[in-house]
Amino acid sequence: MFKDSFRLFKILNTLLKARLDKELETFTKPKIISFLLFISPWRLYSSKKEPGERLRLALEELGPIFIKFGQLLSTRPDVVPGEIAKSLKTLQDDLPHFSDKEAIGIIERELGSNISSNFKDFNPSPLAAASIAQVYSAELKSNQKKVVIKVVRPGIKKTIQRDISLMKRIAAFSEKRFEDAKRLQLCRLVAEYEAVILSELDMRLEASNIKQTGRNFEDNNLLYVPEVYLDYCSENLLVMEMIEGIPVDRIETLNDLGVDLKLVAERGVEIFLKQVFIDNFFHADMHPGNIFIDAKNPSDPAYVAVDYAIVGSLSEEEQYQIGRMLVAVIGRDFREVANILIESKWVNPETRISDLENTIRAACEPIFDQPMEKINFGEMLLFIFDSARRFDLRMQPSLMLLQKTLVNIEGLGKQLYPALDFWSIANPFLKNWISERYNPKKLAEWAKRNSLGWLEKARKFPDIADTAIEQVSKLEEYQNANEERHNQLMNKIYEQGKLNRALLIGFIILILFLIID
Repeated sequence: MFKDSFRLFKILNTLLKARLDKELETFTKPKIISFLLFISPWRLYSSKKEPGERLRLALEELGPIFIKFGQLLSTRPDVVPGEIAKSLKTLQDDLPHFSDKEAIGIIERELGSNISSNFKDFNPSPLAAASIAQVYSAELKSNQKKVVIKVVRPGIKKTIQRDISLMKRIAAFSEKRFEDAKRLQLCRLVAEYEAVILSELDMRLEASNIKQTGRNFEDNNLLYVPEVYLDYCSENLLVMEMIEGIPVDRIETLNDLGVDLKLVAERGVEIFLKQVFIDNFFHADMHPGNIFIDAKNPSDPAYVAVDYAIVGSLSEEEQYQIGRMLVAVIGRDFREVANILIESKWVNPETRISDLENTIRAACEPIFDQPMEKINFGEMLLFIFDSARRFDLRMQPSLMLLQKTLVNIEGLGKQLYPALDFWSIANPFLKNWISERYNPKKLAEWAKRNSLGWLEKARKFPDIADTAIEQVSKLEEYQNANEERHNQLMNKIYEQGKLNRALLIGFIILILFLIID
């Protein structure tokens, strides 16, 4: 309890030191907050830095858990203003490596044997050290394959759980007292963060993500997915093939090798579109540190991706709406964009479409005044979401991961080939995807696949109606005083029963037609 109180005091002190109390001045502060602000020595100092920069520095000082939380906030334009999100994007979670002796101890404990039994040429100097894990190189004795070994930091789970517990308490406290905190649903945001970071701690989940991505690209040369060795993986340990490749941001090296950078940039967009709309399983952390280029054949380069701790997927409805939105934005149909946001309930359903349309147009028109190759589509989506914040924008975490991934992929593409035209690749792909996915033949195939489920639901309709009639009939002894209302209810249920039986017959005819066809 003492440790938690001390940690809480440190958090508050760090936030006050960053002069974030200035941002609290717009709220109605409870007495305890006002008192802390009054006694804080940091109130004697002023800061010329912008709020986003002050918040970034505070999160970096608080350590890896808060850094990752800031990284999550940077992808949430529905929660923080664009300028603050931009500052948070620069957060870094590189840390000093922990003891090699501890790492070896974890590896041997997880495998149940010593290092030399499973690996040779184990290098005790880590290749990298991040907030969650540390990475080593070795060679598997069983097949002489070079591998990397990812080891979860000792004690990190306990630290994460402690800090998340404190964050939950702060969020709950804030939601009770601050209207803005309630509007932003801080408790829900912390819960989302908890799910993301705890999944990053389990190396078995990352191993599974690697296997799934490998299956998705099994017959595709766009992306090379390293092999993962499941027999050596556990909750705290991941062993996978060591890849060869050139970091995607080493433009000079790629140029010297004669790599077709235009092709590389375009293939990055194709990978994104395939993962999101065909596979519905996308690598959601595609920053330069995780992406390499296989340049063995410079005229036919391929991507190589590592670090599959964070992946995303969309519901069928989200896929369809995002596909429609991309096509609408490309066609400058801002009314359709507004309609999609309202229809999907990503903004307040009571929003007037003309108001939202005008807001989106005002945000996007200046962007379209630029030459096409200078337009960043991912950033345009960010502008749209940011402009829709005043209409109570509420989007699922999966959609925010998608937006972040798009920004990363497009950013990489523009870095490789500044004249990359995302639109010319995405527009025909998306129009074809929508027409293919939702044409009558495809819908008929979908109906066939789901026919048994439809029949089962239809079969239950009469029983549901009969049960409802039986339940309503029991009301008679209690509702003699309101005979008219009772009769209305009975008539409604009777009509519903007829409708359900008609639906049952219609479903059976439709499914028989589809199956026979």
